[in-house]
Amino acid sequence: MIEKFKPTWQVKRIYSLTPEELKRAGIKAVLTDLDNTLIAWDNPEGTVELKRWIAEMEAAEIPVVVVSNNSHARVKRALSHIELPFVSRSLKPFGYGIRRALKKLNLNTDQVVMVGDQLITDILAANITGTRSILVKPLLDSDAWNTKINRFFEFFIKKRLVQKYPGTDWQEEIK
Repeated sequence: MIEKFKPTWQVKRIYSLTPEELKRAGIKAVLTDLDNTLIAWDNPEGTVELKRWIAEMEAAEIPVVVVSNNSHARVKRALSHIELPFVSRSLKPFGYGIRRALKKLNLNTDQVVMVGDQLITDILAANITGTRSILVKPLLDSDAWNTKINRFFEFFIKKRLVQKYPGTDWQEEIK
């Protein structure tokens, strides 16, 4: 059961992913969580680093699609300065949002990666759909109230993962 929460990779930040390493892994598109993964939940305009990363992905023809549990209005407002396609109300950890994104992209699960900062939503959703995943550290230490509940349970899940998969640690890149 604990393997359902195991990410394929663990990378400190989404911005450290490069088009070259994604292509080497056969990844043609990046599905990403919104809050605390792609943008800090309290900075919807994004950073220079985020905009540079998105430009690199666009130049390499690697689409980035936001898959978020937030409402359509919230995601649209958060991405208004970034202009990325998105799937809102994705119902993570269920695979609904990932399957919708795959359909939009006309790709298979082995051609995409789901990036997120939560084991209980992002990584579990990826594993349920058979999609590879990347766990990243949250951009901020603070969370919305509902995410704080997930973080509490994730503490125990992470302990079990480390026990079952010793040597699991943060990487600088996907290998």
